[in-house]
Formats: sequence, structure tokens, C-alpha cells
Amino acid sequence: MKQYLSLFISFFFISALQAQELPFKLEELTAPEFIEAVEKSSKTIILPIGVFEKHGAHLPLGTDLYIAREMALRAAEQEYTVVFPSYYFSQINEARHQPGTIAYSPELIWKVLQETLDELSRNGFKKIIIVNGHGGNNAFLNYFGMAQLSERRDYALYLFQPTYPQDILRQVEALTMHDQYDQHGGNRETSIAKAIVPHLVHTDRAAQQSGIDLNRLNNLPNVYSGIWWYARYPNHYSGDGSKASAGAGELLLNAVVEQLIKSIRDIKADTNVPALQKQFFDEAENPLKTKQ
Repeated sequence: MKQYLSLFISFFFISALQAQELPFKLEELTAPEFIEAVEKSSKTIILPIGVFEKHGAHLPLGTDLYIAREMALRAAEQEYTVVFPSYYFSQINEARHQPGTIAYSPELIWKVLQETLDELSRNGFKKIIIVNGHGGNNAFLNYFGMAQLSERRDYALYLFQPTYPQDILRQVEALTMHDQYDQHGGNRETSIAKAIVPHLVHTDRAAQQSGIDLNRLNNLPNVYSGIWWYARYPNHYSGDGSKASAGAGELLLNAVVEQLIKSIRDIKADTNVPALQKQFFDEAENPLKTKQ
């Protein structure tokens, strides 16, 4: 009898503890829990952005989605923040010639992202952090962030921009290889994917296609053209993922997640961006009264 009572008490306390744990994945929250999550997160949410695109012959089309959300989830475990589902409405025109690429129009990706932010704000989130896993979004997201000043917003948008510490890169190279063209589907990205979704990584296929820079616009040294990526990497593969290592991937992931955790805490505490935005919007409504 005592044994059954002990088991019942243990089960009761475990169940109570589990009931107290508030999910941080948006899709797992109930409506009442959502209200609690907005407050617990200090009205902060992470939007992990990726895309569907080729990553050489050895990585899944959703590699960027897996990486961006994994970083967000690992950080949210340490610093409570709501995490939006994987978001794939991204800029990927440069890979439209490759199978599996889902390339929406520029107008659509802009409108969907803006309306997503508007809806998150309407639901109480006033600090929105974008964690981008797709290099092809860099210019788009930077301009999108600047364009937030085009009209008054009641939220602040933050674009997380991590870096890899040099000591980590040296450790990664020691575990794997030196990858001269390591940008897309190369050593680092493949290593991270092996740490997250090893069953979807096929390093034995990494050498089936070339990830070498063809440098086909070397006749235009001081000119930008939208075809630059295709001119350099027509296989939509840059680098060599054949020697990738899950251990190296963990090093890279941990380094970025540490930065993200700190950024979340800094953003939660930040009063500068909201205050400066308000001041800017107030002045923009009547520029002739702006102090000169």
C-alpha cells in the first residue's frame, strides 16, 4: 500500500511540475497560455527564417529552416522567449533554376512578413527578433528593417546578426578541414546540419557536384549584378561538406546560441530602440519643427 501511495505522490508531483511548464513554441500554446507567454517573455518573440532551396547534393532543402529554428529553440530554453514556427517566405530568386526551390514574388514575401509582424504586435508582442538562417535574405532583411521607419510602428524589430569567434573556427577546422569556399552547403553548414538532423545529411554525396567559385564576372571588378551568385556558384553549392562533423557543428551552434541568449536578454532590457523610434516618428510627422 505504501509503495502504491509513494508512486501516486510521485506521479502527482511530476504531473504538477509538467503542468507548470509553459511551452515556448507558439504552436504548442493554448489560448490562455498564450496570454501568459506574452507576459513571461516580456512581450518578446523570435521569428526564425529560412527557405526551401538546394544545398549541394547532400543536404535537405529545408536546411536553413532546421538551423534557424534550432538556434531559436536552444536559446529559448535558457531565456524564455516565444518561438514562431519555421518561416519560409524568403528571397531565393538566385536558385530558381534548381529543383525544389520555392521562390515567391518580391511583393509577396514583403507583404507576408509585414503582416506577420503586424499580427504578432496585435497579439501583444512588442519586441520581435528575426533569426535568419538563409544568406540570400541578408540584403532583403536589412532593407526591410530600414523600411520599418516608413510609418509609425508600435513594436520594435531586431535582426540578430551573430559571428563565429576565431577560436571556434580554428577548432572546427581541426575537426574537419579547411574549406576555401565555405559559404553555402559547405563545411560549417553541413557540420551544423549533422548536429541537428544527422539522418538527413549525406556527406558521401557532397563531392558529386562542385562547390568551387567559377568567378565568371571577373571582368567587372567594381560592379554589382543580381546574377553574381549564379555566376560564381551555378550548382547552388559553395564549399565542401564531405568532411563535416557533428562535433564541429555543436561547437558552431553553441557559439551562436550563446550570442542569441545574450541578445534576447539585451533586447528585453532595451529601452533605446522603442524610445528612439517614438521620437523619430513624432519628428517625421512634422519635420519643419525638428530642431536644427
